[in-house]
Amino acid sequence: MELGLLIFPTDKGIQPVELGREAETRGFKSLWFPEHSHIPVSRRTPWGGRVGAPPLPDEYSRTHDQFIALAAIAATTSTLRLGTGITLVAQRDVLWLAKEVASLDVISNGRVLLGVGYGWNHEEMENHSVDIHHRRKVVREKVLALKELWTKDEAEFHGEYVNFEPSWSWPKPVQRPHPPIVIGASPTDLHFRHIIEYGDVWMPIEGRFEVDGKWAELQQAAAAAGRDPSTLRLGVFGAKPDAAHLAHLRDIGASFAALGLPPMDRDAAMATMEKYAPLVTEFNG
Repeated sequence: MELGLLIFPTDKGIQPVELGREAETRGFKSLWFPEHSHIPVSRRTPWGGRVGAPPLPDEYSRTHDQFIALAAIAATTSTLRLGTGITLVAQRDVLWLAKEVASLDVISNGRVLLGVGYGWNHEEMENHSVDIHHRRKVVREKVLALKELWTKDEAEFHGEYVNFEPSWSWPKPVQRPHPPIVIGASPTDLHFRHIIEYGDVWMPIEGRFEVDGKWAELQQAAAAAGRDPSTLRLGVFGAKPDAAHLAHLRDIGASFAALGLPPMDRDAAMATMEKYAPLVTEFNG
């Protein structure tokens, strides 16, 4: 299992390029950036879409663009894997997204991990003209269209939400057939069907769901659907930074674990990386 870092890259926290260098130097294997284009001030949707949730933290409205930040890091590192944790695919134009991901994969020499999410902030999605009730169907079609654009010299797609004529789109990703599709989603039957159809990794958020049994359920569902369960991997966002717990995640089959960093204070982020040093030694060797 590879230990990485997860942080909202903000204008008040550690500078992304500095963070990338520090993460690689300290032996972390990956760095994951979430995204939000903006946060409407109405705040109609509670944090995470959960009734009774605490107030939304400031970092949600202060994030850098994840692809620009990761491209800058790609140019100043050599081994660090670059993850989006996650990309709000429904809110992005699929033709531009295909080119952004492929370009980043080329610039980084094949280090991209594309995290995919469905989104929870209804008013944010509405500002992007996304119908919140159909967003999972939109994400599905966009990911399938991404794969067409990445793997075919002449790609076309004709769906309910995505439609484009035979087209050329280069560069193609370095990774074959494409960068891993990492789906950050709750363990519902619907999400499992999506993961089995077009995902490579299930990567839930630590503490919100019981992972062990649900990972076993996902593998069983994959086998029942005719997909080899060994072609799926498990990751955990915001994993508890405890050696025994991380060893447990490794033992049940986790491939990735991303430890959280403070997003609004450079010195706190540096100190937290230092605190994680024994875990890096144990798990990343």
